[in-house]
Amino acid sequence: MVGGWARGGAVQDQIDASINDELARLKARKTPVGVSLSHCAECEEPIPEKRRNALPGVKLCIACQQERDSVFQARAGINRRGSKESQLK
Repeated sequence: MVGGWARGGAVQDQIDASINDELARLKARKTPVGVSLSHCAECEEPIPEKRRNALPGVKLCIACQQERDSVFQARAGINRRGSKESQLK
């Protein structure tokens, strides 16, 4: 279906581009490197040996990492689905 100025398949191209952007962002996330700590850097609780072996360079215990991951981090995105009217303003 073609509507307005969009060529056929433009909507799917927008969806694919959004997915590719998100995958690139996830791949670019920094992973811990180096020596793992034996105790959490925030709460000083011991970090289990299995966690230290599974994630080399880990600095936080599971509870502190879950708390940090649950905090919403706003990020700028590209509005590829903007209407013609919003682009003319």
